[in-house]
Amino acid sequence: MDLGIAGKRALVCASSKGLGRGCAEALAQAGVHLILNGRSSAPLEATAAEIRDTYGVTVETVQADVATQDGRDALLLAAGQVDILVTNAGGPPPGLWSDWDRDDFIAALDANMLAPIALMKALLPAMIDNGWGRVVNITSGSVKSPIAQLGLSNTARAGLTGYVAGTSRQVAGHGVTINNLLPGIHATDRAISLDQGVMDAQGIDMDTAKAQRAATIPAGRYGTAEEFGATCAFLCSTHAGFIVGQNIVLDGGAINATI
Repeated sequence: MDLGIAGKRALVCASSKGLGRGCAEALAQAGVHLILNGRSSAPLEATAAEIRDTYGVTVETVQADVATQDGRDALLLAAGQVDILVTNAGGPPPGLWSDWDRDDFIAALDANMLAPIALMKALLPAMIDNGWGRVVNITSGSVKSPIAQLGLSNTARAGLTGYVAGTSRQVAGHGVTINNLLPGIHATDRAISLDQGVMDAQGIDMDTAKAQRAATIPAGRYGTAEEFGATCAFLCSTHAGFIVGQNIVLDGGAINATI
């Protein structure tokens, strides 16, 4: 399917690896020029080079932490006006409710709620002026079905979801859509980190921990960054202009809900 977005420009946050990279590659395959972001130079530049060589699109890079004001300033300076924004940031660490203090919550809010809101506020006006734009926020399945040990993530991402619910409906009439993608377990570094937590807590090996978690997914496996990216690219396409303010779960059926 021709997504109708060849030649457009996208800022994809936290895109040197994992789900962010999956989104970047799917957009590049559709002919979109990219601004990629990551905190570490080596994987960021390696990803950029691979995408340039594979898809022939322009790829700029910004080494920055999107959770910081300086990082966002650097991103916005490089981005200028973009047609597509994909927000993303690593999730907070797991733990117990009694483990977290105010600083932990502020850090989670900065990375997973306030950073994407700041980027949207900065980039939406130009999209509105142009009469076209796409924003996709990578959040978490925990927004729909909270995960007890991920209380910091539950809290911050639910706040972002509430912001998007109202904002998306204010900008839709200008040809700009905002939607959220809610990943379940995907084969990324985040999954390895959580598998490690299960391994440590239960005294089992990594393969057993992964198999145990995969067994909770009706699809019987972890998701891939490639299939996640394809969904993101469709939401950014010209075909998705009537999808507004939605929270789309990609979890292999793990969340047992009718709606």
